[in-house]
Amino acid sequence: MVVVGAAFGALAASAHVSLLLTVAMSVFVFAGGSQFLAVAVIAAGGAPLAAVLGGLLLNLRHLPFGLAVGGLVGRSWPARLLGAHLMVDEVIAFARSRTGPARARRAYWLLGALMFIGWNVGTVLGALAGTAVPDPSHFGMDAAFPAALLALLLPALREADAARVALLGAAAALLVTPWVPAGLPVLLALAGLVAAGRAPKEYEVVS
Repeated sequence: MVVVGAAFGALAASAHVSLLLTVAMSVFVFAGGSQFLAVAVIAAGGAPLAAVLGGLLLNLRHLPFGLAVGGLVGRSWPARLLGAHLMVDEVIAFARSRTGPARARRAYWLLGALMFIGWNVGTVLGALAGTAVPDPSHFGMDAAFPAALLALLLPALREADAARVALLGAAAALLVTPWVPAGLPVLLALAGLVAAGRAPKEYEVVS
């Protein structure tokens, strides 16, 4: 996650986003896809409002995520608020791949904390070094985020229903990408859920 955070920091620096704003985004937003989208909008000369709305649209996928892992973060409101802040794609994928609610809950909090620290450390390093790199994408750093997510999803694709969902969701997203605004393909990929064949097993709330 340090590498992906560094990629974001470097891209933000190359887009002339201030170090303070870059670090603030990683601390208070902590959503890689939305942060990359916001920097892309700013770099293209878009309005800050467009960057915010695009990030909110992209992060609507966290609504079903929250329903799937709500029982892992505890019952108290402080735990739920902090757990929601750590709820990123990789943490969801890793926690859901654990067997049993106790192991899933430990995985959620451990990976969430490690990713938050790694992401913010990487952001600072990338932002400080980014001014010396004309275009960080030349080093393939822009591929680090999807590659990391794919590596976490691969074990789950061994199950037939998960593979059907992934294939249909990916096909739906690719089909509409040329025609709809950024962020919508991710949401429309939820159409893949119709291929699940059965409802996903939910974790019970644990204290």
